Amino acid sequence: MALTMVALCWKLPICFLFYQVVSGRVRREGHYVAAVYEHESILSPTPAALVERRSALELMGRNLDIYEQQVLAAARQGAQIIVFPEDGIHGFNFTRSSIYPYLDFVPHSHSGKWNPCREPYLFNDTEVVQRLSCMALKNKLFLVANLGTKQPCERWDPRCPSDGRYQFNTNVAFAADGTLLATYRKHNLYFEYAFDTPPEPDYAFFDTPFAGKFGMFTCFDILFFEPAVNLIRQYNLKQIVYPTAWMNQLPLLSAVEFQQAFATAFNVNILAANIHHPTLGMTGSGIYTPVKSFIYHNMESYGGKLIVAEIPVITPDYKTNSEINERFRENLHDSCRTFTSTSLDDEVCFKEQEEIPGRVSEKGKEQSPPPFYAEMMYDNFTFVPVWGEKGELQVCANTLCCYLSYRRVVLTDELYALGVFDGLHTVHGTYYVQACALVKCGGLSFSTCGQEVTDATALIDFQLWGNMSTPYIFPLLLTSGITLDFADHMGWKNNYYFLSKNRTSSGLLTAAVYGRWTRKNSLHVLHPQRRLTAGELPAHRYGHTQLTGGWGSVPYSLVKLHLDKSTFSELQWFKELRIHT
Repeated sequence: MALTMVALCWKLPICFLFYQVVSGRVRREGHYVAAVYEHESILSPTPAALVERRSALELMGRNLDIYEQQVLAAARQGAQIIVFPEDGIHGFNFTRSSIYPYLDFVPHSHSGKWNPCREPYLFNDTEVVQRLSCMALKNKLFLVANLGTKQPCERWDPRCPSDGRYQFNTNVAFAADGTLLATYRKHNLYFEYAFDTPPEPDYAFFDTPFAGKFGMFTCFDILFFEPAVNLIRQYNLKQIVYPTAWMNQLPLLSAVEFQQAFATAFNVNILAANIHHPTLGMTGSGIYTPVKSFIYHNMESYGGKLIVAEIPVITPDYKTNSEINERFRENLHDSCRTFTSTSLDDEVCFKEQEEIPGRVSEKGKEQSPPPFYAEMMYDNFTFVPVWGEKGELQVCANTLCCYLSYRRVVLTDELYALGVFDGLHTVHGTYYVQACALVKCGGLSFSTCGQEVTDATALIDFQLWGNMSTPYIFPLLLTSGITLDFADHMGWKNNYYFLSKNRTSSGLLTAAVYGRWTRKNSLHVLHPQRRLTAGELPAHRYGHTQLTGGWGSVPYSLVKLHLDKSTFSELQWFKELRIHT
């Protein structure tokens, strides 16, 4: 019967619908079906040891066998695109020399069209990309994966490493016919000494018939202006593919927490595939829209996880929350500038007579307990305890003041605290952070505030706000068991950014507005010999001598600071924003 129907499909208009039903899903107009796979990679037991190419291919082939099974499973559920994680094929903890046998040669995006499955003879050392290309072709879906790549360089190239080659952490995207569409070389490396930073940021994206353009970046890139934010802004992208090997860090940077916050902040869809190694704190993948998510976070069990979901296409003319934030900053006198995350189309405005965010009553100020200090996310936060059934609190640090109005639905014996940080983060990356955070403490003593906590029972209604100095604000709302919730309202009012929620879905772990102040990065990043001046910000990586600053890096030759044309474009963009600092 199925064969008869397939034959009739060539003549009858029911063909397309029949194909979708057979493939396991009927797609709605304006939607597409996406898949991500959280992969527990098979790792080399001795990654620092030198092996032959044949041995490297054997190990990678075992991971690719799993990929092939998951591509087939996703295709049977109607997926049109699938994303695999960073480091999923070859693993990690290599040296520069020991990773070499695991590297494929992949021409950069601008080298022209190539179908590795159909044209395997064009280049040597392309076995991995050939298999990936054939997976896409065989299953007729778009495929995004991450692998290590190599590129020879000339001795006259001042950036060329001493071994005569570049080694990159690379994403590859294939069309449904197996054609290599785009490559992206990771820009913000996270202690990845086996790889090189590309001389300029890659702005990588590819086109699809079902959702338009998809942008690509990798893992640590999500915390930086280059290339993630600049890519989205320059090309007005609304769909993102995101391979990652993310180590969770509570309470503010768990994988699913920040991936959702990024999707909400920029009103983009994110297809995020993380590696699965719970003993290393690595889990957390999902398919995210600005208002809904399909996630997987599992620190208890082993094995991979395929997520398939149908999500709406976000069109390029839809304004991002970040762009709205910039408009708020430029029109702070306008009293009706708030938005909600409950619907892509809803907009909620405070009325003039409602209480102005950013003000705590005199009674609330009198009742505020004295502040205390504790380390959170390796930063020195200033906290005040959140006591009692309800109240109003404020706490300040440097130029940032945070305010909280709260009511507990039921009193529990859990300690919560309101924390503020306004300064340069310097551990595992250097970037300027402004954060207002309501967090559950690890115990009942103040010293436990800022610790990693995964379970909570307290249901808290709250409005949290602060006088943030940046438009790049990520709304974080994490609940018990590392589950996600969504704010009822968020946005700017009277020079304050606010986040509010009535009745979280389960016990509250974290509610925060996490701001990345790009301009402050370069003003505070130290060079061994001198401090940057305002006229030199923000710069980009250049060559191999570099200091990293969040959302912009500080690169140097041995003699002088180099500024490329994109730097001046970015400076002009900051000028146009008229951000008040």
